Amino acid sequence: MNILNYINGNFHNPISNEWIDNYNPSNGEVYGQIPNSTKDDVENAYIAAKSAFPIWSKTTLEERSRILIKISELLEANLQRFAEAESKDNGKPISLAKAVDIPRAASNFRFFGNAITQFASESHESVGQNAINYTLRQPIGVVGCISPWNLPLYLFTWKIAPAIAAGNCVVAKPSEVTPMTAYLLGEICNEAGLTKGVLNIVHGLGGSTGQAIVEHPDIKAISFTGGTATGTHIAKVAAPMFKKLSLELGGKNPNIIFADCDYDDMLETTVRSSFANQGQICLCGSRIFVEASIYDKFKIDFVAKVKALKVGHPSEDDTNIGALVSKSHFEKVKSYITNAESEAGKILCGGNEVTLKGYEKGYYLQPTIIEVKSNSCKLNQEEIFGPVVTTMPFETEEEALELANNVKYGLSATLWTNNLKRTMRMSNDLQAGIVWVNTWMMRDLRTPFGGVKASGVGREGGFEALRFFTEAKNVCIKY
Repeated sequence: MNILNYINGNFHNPISNEWIDNYNPSNGEVYGQIPNSTKDDVENAYIAAKSAFPIWSKTTLEERSRILIKISELLEANLQRFAEAESKDNGKPISLAKAVDIPRAASNFRFFGNAITQFASESHESVGQNAINYTLRQPIGVVGCISPWNLPLYLFTWKIAPAIAAGNCVVAKPSEVTPMTAYLLGEICNEAGLTKGVLNIVHGLGGSTGQAIVEHPDIKAISFTGGTATGTHIAKVAAPMFKKLSLELGGKNPNIIFADCDYDDMLETTVRSSFANQGQICLCGSRIFVEASIYDKFKIDFVAKVKALKVGHPSEDDTNIGALVSKSHFEKVKSYITNAESEAGKILCGGNEVTLKGYEKGYYLQPTIIEVKSNSCKLNQEEIFGPVVTTMPFETEEEALELANNVKYGLSATLWTNNLKRTMRMSNDLQAGIVWVNTWMMRDLRTPFGGVKASGVGREGGFEALRFFTEAKNVCIKY
């Protein structure tokens, strides 16, 4: 089927009538096409958003809230349809999309639909000066939202929901690799009664469609999630125009395991934090550091658990590892495994392609554990973004901290220990935007989320997102 651009509440072919093939990663076959949009399509989306802004920005908080919550309810009512579409586009198990991706997308709209009604301004009385200052939080205008392929609807709505809740209008681009659920979202928005032009979805390549959004002089803010190299490019393009930027970029996250942890809980969670969504989550713990006294036991138990994971078709309920998202990404991940030995790595398990009967052209790969001798190796320094993790032992807390921080990224870290003093010390000293202690991926939408160093700038989530999508104006009144 052909996916269309969603502009001003209607669906449109690309102006150029040029199209891009859309692949199903579970079988490697083309199952539709998406618009190869140009700057002309982006301009039409901008014009629709600009026209809608005076109406939407003056809409009451209660009305905005009602519409966002209605979108949430409609997503929940269409759970199966959206989960199947997400799986077909991305290769992830349908069970995962049903349990995580689509419910979280619905939660994003519900959360920000409620949060905007609680987002209060500040006021300050200037004692002795007979004056009062108060802060207005005003929507920016037309903003750009560009999202990745790994959690397509989940992260798409993570940006869109706070942007429109705050009164902005949006020109959005989902990944060209996983466009389907963004396309279906347009139908949901119409059914929910979202004002035409508030949300506009333009499909296409990053270098053309995404570039047109970033360089548009009147799109005043860009929220982007994706690779660090692309984020660097966006920052260079946006800087001369003084655009607001929120960049959530790559990660090479440490998972630090001390001997005093709850071992069984740690082991189960580490399997999940290593290989959930085929390891294609920016928060996966891809570098596993284990205290030397339990390292050998951990290797045996971890390998046994990982070997038991089923690589299968996404439609099967017992599938743990589905297909990787695309052929090019599949080849990239494989290249790291192929070069493991030259990096002084030892493959403890996995590392091979998997061929499924009836789906021989699908992009399937065994979950892979590689033991490395040096944290400076390519396997530990570059983001692989697939079902591949490395392991290393450490002797002391100081060594563990040095290993964890000695990388250009700083998105998340996971720490396993029952020592409270160590927890407090290391949580403070780990260079990461989020630290999980004795858990992983436990999220509260009220909390700030983002990275440090090459993992990005800015924060998403809660009031941080609403602050990003508004401009603060101070008003001083003398009385």
